[in-house]
Amino acid sequence: MAQSIKLADDIMKIVRRESELQSRSVAGQVAHWVRIGRAIEKSGNFDHARITAALSGQIDTIELTSEEKDVWLDSFVEKMGQAAPDEEAWFARRRQLGRGVGLDAAGNLVREKNASET
Repeated sequence: MAQSIKLADDIMKIVRRESELQSRSVAGQVAHWVRIGRAIEKSGNFDHARITAALSGQIDTIELTSEEKDVWLDSFVEKMGQAAPDEEAWFARRRQLGRGVGLDAAGNLVREKNASET
């Protein structure tokens, strides 16, 4: 029985592009990658538990195989791009105070605009 899942827009963009390049349906591309990922995880060169340990700081990344390092790096970059709850609260407080809340594409400080300024 077919099931539906939700994927982030950035992932769907990649899936759509690859499915066109490989002449597969979107579902076929996802299924293909699932089979590849499963095979990699079950291979002798890849241990997901070691990647999880490296992400949590329990082992050093130099102990990972090159395949594990690739997956670790993808996971690390993804995690670093997500704000923790305390960071979200910190930025919310800065917005309330009208202080800088980040950088724009050009590297300029962005400030929260007051409703009276819009």
